[in-house]
Amino acid sequence: MNKSISGKTKVTGLFGYPVEHSFSPAMHNAAFSQLGLDYVYVPFSVEPEQLPKAVAGIRGMNLTGVNVTIPHKTAVMELLDELTPEARLIGAVNTIVNREGRLTGYNTDAPGFVAALRKEGGVDPAGKRVIITGAGGAARAVAIQLALEGAERITFSSPVPQEITPLKKTITSAAATSVTEAAWDETAISLAAAESDLIINATPLGMHPNINDMPPLRLSEIPEGVLVCDLIYNPGETMLLKKAKEHGLPVMNGMGMLLYQGVIAFELWTGNHAPVDIMRKALAKAVTD
Repeated sequence: MNKSISGKTKVTGLFGYPVEHSFSPAMHNAAFSQLGLDYVYVPFSVEPEQLPKAVAGIRGMNLTGVNVTIPHKTAVMELLDELTPEARLIGAVNTIVNREGRLTGYNTDAPGFVAALRKEGGVDPAGKRVIITGAGGAARAVAIQLALEGAERITFSSPVPQEITPLKKTITSAAATSVTEAAWDETAISLAAAESDLIINATPLGMHPNINDMPPLRLSEIPEGVLVCDLIYNPGETMLLKKAKEHGLPVMNGMGMLLYQGVIAFELWTGNHAPVDIMRKALAKAVTD
């Protein structure tokens, strides 16, 4: 973090509730320090009923921008002056940029996942067949971005199947990607996964403290080389990823998505290329501390 803060310091931060355990301050402040930028990143605990006042405060206090996390990603949209087409499609904003009092909402979670997929997973989504377990907010963001990037087919399997229909309509209206559905049972998911190039868990199954949970999937039936992704980053190795590694499959956890959504937000706020390695190290240290 900067050694001193003055009236010239540009303020960024995080709106969420709660925010006490966020890893973003460590990541962004390390990046500002590395580049010698007079910026600071501060987490703001914003209760839902206070969100309109908090957003007005971005203009009133001339904050450079903020990240937005649970539970505000959807509610904040109607409070902004402009939304990117991707944020509007996804139905969620996680980054706000203040340009002379005009607030623009972005979704950097989705392109952050795709950046991690390419750079750390070695997979380009164009032409790929994907299965996603879950159909909530995280699944929606990832699926829409994969479709926009040219994925051939996305199969959803969810314990809440009614979430899939509106998501299918959104994707097929915005991209040429075909969308299919697999029942929420081990056989159906395993069959669909065996015909996919990429497997993504977008459910909370396996998240701390329920670390022994995982989606119903027989990893022994997955062809060699299929990348298994889990959007969870705590623990760093979920039961799904552990089992996948035991079957010789490549894996990727949610840390890359967390990193690259931050990288994109950093670059939107500062106009500078983000020091990705510094941010990765700071993030890894914050997670293990």
